[in-house]
This record gives sequence, C-alpha cells and structure tokens, in this order.
Amino acid sequence: MSGAEILAELAVRFTALSLVAIGGMNAILPEIHRVVVDVEGWMTSAQFVELFALAQLAPGPNAMIVPLVGWKVAGVVGAVVATIAVCGPSSVACYIAWQWVDRLRASPIRGVIQRALAPIAIGLIMASGYTLARGADRSLGAVALTLVATAALAFTRINPVWVLLCAGVVGVAGLA
Repeated sequence: MSGAEILAELAVRFTALSLVAIGGMNAILPEIHRVVVDVEGWMTSAQFVELFALAQLAPGPNAMIVPLVGWKVAGVVGAVVATIAVCGPSSVACYIAWQWVDRLRASPIRGVIQRALAPIAIGLIMASGYTLARGADRSLGAVALTLVATAALAFTRINPVWVLLCAGVVGVAGLA
C-alpha cells in the first residue's frame, strides 16, 4: 500500500469513527484498535496500548491517541490527517445536533434522547476498557493488577492517580 493510499485509508477510517464517538474518544477505542491492529496490521496490540498510555500521560484531551496512531502509521502527515479526520466531521455533527437539541429545549423528547444515549456511551467506554486490558494483560500478574485496579476504581472513591501510582510501582518491581 502506497503512502497516499495509507493516508486515504486513515482519513476514511477516522472520519467514519468520528461520527459514532458517542461518549468521547474512549468510546471508539475498541474499533480503532480493531482497525489498526486486526484489520490493517499497522501495529501490534501491545504497541497500541503503549500509544494509549502515552496519550493518557500527555496533557490534553483523550483524542491524543488519534494523532499518535496516525504518526505511528504514516508519520507527521498521518498524525495531521487522522486528527482532522476524527475531529472535523464530529465537530460539524455536534454543532448541528446542538442546534437541533437547543430547539427542543422544552420538548420531552430531548430528555428521552439524552437518557437513551447515556447507556450507549457507558457500554462503548466499557468495551474500550476491556480492549485495552486485553492488550496490556500479558502475564498472570498483569491480569491480577488489572482486576484489582478495576475493583478499586469501581467500588471505592479512591483517586485514580493513586491506582496508577500503585500500578506503576508494581510494574517497575516486575510483579506484573
């Protein structure tokens, strides 16, 4: 596949994904993973998880994963193409949707739509967590760490930074 074909494929894939990103960028991570790892073979699952971790460390929005994937696939131009493809169409769609929702301010249908989108977003984000965990869990210790961290975040009010710090210490110690 030539460089121009790869850029076109990045643009088409990320444009389509941007239009279904209900719940933010993390909601479409499983599909991004599927495309770049399973379908196109542009990187391994472990490389994808490493890019995600790097994106989460950087200040800024969760969408930071997109330019990193684009960069890994096609360099700086790939990063720019992927970013524009994922941000442009969804921004236009958001603007149009907001205009429509604003007109329905007093309508009961607005509340129905908002309540219907919440479980969809939650499900998509949970699928993202599962996909990332599958890519990162390369040993029994890593699986145990993932399960403990998930339980701590789900059932306590502990700050996620402490969970990340503990996971980092466990990883550096070679226990996961």
